[in-house]
Amino acid sequence: MINKIKILLVEDDHIEVMKLKRSISKEFDNYYLSTASNGKKALSLIEKELPDLIILDLNMPDTNGNEFLSIIKGNEDYMHIPVIVLTTSNHDKDIKECYKLGIAGYIVKPLKYEEYEAKIKAVMHYWSLNEFLKP
Repeated sequence: MINKIKILLVEDDHIEVMKLKRSISKEFDNYYLSTASNGKKALSLIEKELPDLIILDLNMPDTNGNEFLSIIKGNEDYMHIPVIVLTTSNHDKDIKECYKLGIAGYIVKPLKYEEYEAKIKAVMHYWSLNEFLKP
């Protein structure tokens, strides 16, 4: 039996949260999704319960994605949590900085919903099949 994957989505745009939920709700039932609108709120959620996977936007108010990454990847208790960046930025500087900080993947948000959905489903398939199989 596969345990449910605890996913933390760190995203300040309500429409983006709805898009992600819609993308995975039809096909996947093996997850719990919690959300935070910035890095500071995400950190308070992580302190209460560790997620299995974090999906992170970079451009947010208060504690942005890079600041959040620096904090969790610098903390022994949190550094093992895989982080997938899901953002509009396709700048090499942002991509390199995120990988330097220890992310597991970087996805540029496509404009077309069908492409967005396909990318999110690919991420979910990968993490569901390869990372969180539990006897």
